[in-house]
Amino acid sequence: MIPDSQPFQGRHVLVVGGSSGIGAGIAQAFAAHGAQVIVTGATPAEVAAAQQDSALAATRVLALDVRDGDAVGALFAGLSQLDVLVNCAGVIRRGDEHDPAVFAQVLDINLNGSMRTCAAARPLLAVRHGCIVNTASMLSFFGGGLVPGYSASKGGIAQLTKSLAIAYAAEGIRVNALAPGWIATRLTDALQHDPARSGAILARTPLGRWGTPADVAGAALFLASPWAAFVTGVVLPVDGGYLIA
Repeated sequence: MIPDSQPFQGRHVLVVGGSSGIGAGIAQAFAAHGAQVIVTGATPAEVAAAQQDSALAATRVLALDVRDGDAVGALFAGLSQLDVLVNCAGVIRRGDEHDPAVFAQVLDINLNGSMRTCAAARPLLAVRHGCIVNTASMLSFFGGGLVPGYSASKGGIAQLTKSLAIAYAAEGIRVNALAPGWIATRLTDALQHDPARSGAILARTPLGRWGTPADVAGAALFLASPWAAFVTGVVLPVDGGYLIA
């Protein structure tokens, strides 16, 4: 059987951390394919910026601090239905994560925050036999000397994804993750314009270019679509071949 050619028409998608960067690219792609999309930003400033972003004009923007369990619960309690949860909220604190307090903050957002939203989304997704797409990283596979907290959190996302894929399968919920490589966003702007760093990145990337949020969005659409109906527990690299080089 050929799946519906418009699988997201009328579907309800929540992109946590979708107010900018990769998350915004994913939200935009779902909206362009007919989904009703909500994105969240962690602060009033992020929400205000997203509301002014023409690329997100077709989405609804809400505030959510994923560290706040009560706020997470309240947001999901206000949703009537949900087909897809995408977890993109995350922070990185290069050089500061060797401080145990900073380490704990990074894990609380990147890893614990994803668990909070997955747990809160589970009842809604079970009704619709929906799916979850988490955001892992190349640092789910490699270590990062300057970012032990980020690396630990993304390694945790990979294992969380596999574990929830098993735990939620009986309810018809698939759980997968994306592992982006070097993606051109504002967070990597300094690296893109550093000839030495950018040159080293491109030299190791077989496809020879920086990725874009649209590249990651395409993979997210696949994992959330009927074409991936028998795919769960996968951590999918979207890296131009960086991982294998």
